[in-house]
Amino acid sequence: MRAPAFYFQPPGFLSTLLSPFGAVYGAAAAARMRKDGVRAGVPVICIGNPTLGGAGKTPTALALAAMLAEMGERPFFLSRGYGGSDAGPVLVDTDAHRAAEVGDEPLLLAQAFPTVVARDRPAGAKLATASDASVLVLDDGFQNPSLAKDCSLLVIDGGTGVGNGHVFPAGPLRAPFDAQLAQAQGVVLVGKGGASASIARDAEARKLPVFRAKLVPDSAASELAGNKVLAFAGIGHPEKFFSTLTALGAEVVEQRAFPDHHRFSASEADALLAAAQARGLLLVTTEKDLVRLKGEPSLAELTAQARTLPVRLQFENMDGVRDLLNRTLAKARA
Repeated sequence: MRAPAFYFQPPGFLSTLLSPFGAVYGAAAAARMRKDGVRAGVPVICIGNPTLGGAGKTPTALALAAMLAEMGERPFFLSRGYGGSDAGPVLVDTDAHRAAEVGDEPLLLAQAFPTVVARDRPAGAKLATASDASVLVLDDGFQNPSLAKDCSLLVIDGGTGVGNGHVFPAGPLRAPFDAQLAQAQGVVLVGKGGASASIARDAEARKLPVFRAKLVPDSAASELAGNKVLAFAGIGHPEKFFSTLTALGAEVVEQRAFPDHHRFSASEADALLAAAQARGLLLVTTEKDLVRLKGEPSLAELTAQARTLPVRLQFENMDGVRDLLNRTLAKARA
């Protein structure tokens, strides 16, 4: 599903009407987060999102794992595998698994570092440590207390922030924002925008470090400049993908947005192919969408023709992030 528009507008009739339900949901979520989790035996770094929808969590996890590897660690990703049918625990095999089995994010993560999918996170941690992980990077799971975390970072979009500030279903928050900040060791603000200043103030009031970052296109993305494209995406905020393409110099003639984690049908694939062919357009999508297409016979032609826009997360203060990681590892192993 796509988040309702009123989630990202000033509080109004709908958010007020639904706020009692949000208060009940939020209180339960906040209480659950305070529970003690099982120790994994190795340091656990959690990359979380305080709201529903995408904010750059997966690129943040990839960037941190790369830093950990440079520090001599053996990072493993641990994911619930949202959208996949396999409850795990299972070590993701990019050659054998499909997104329908393990989820799209784990497939993307597994292209970089070993990735374990497990609905039961302690069981997933056990498999990862048995497979020689020296540190776990938990992709999502901030609100899930089953596994103890040594460091939790909240990833927040600088433009949309926490939306209208209400808890689901009255707004996009997964739990009251203040309660989530109380469980965090830092905030990653991705991109600039109207919400970034207030988020930074809230975090700094709790003496939490704020790391500013941005998503930058990979060097290969420059090949898209000057092309007329049909852009399609099934992610949390597809409009950001479309605007990035335009900023790169691509002419986005047509854009098609689908719900987050959308599983494309054969008829949708045929429609995209036909539209691109009729207008002489290059099909472009996100890396996360492409891994969702791969391995599905009915989507083979779309998979073959679609180009991707690779992006990576770039921190403004790399030394600050590295220092936090070093302190986290030292404290966890003390």
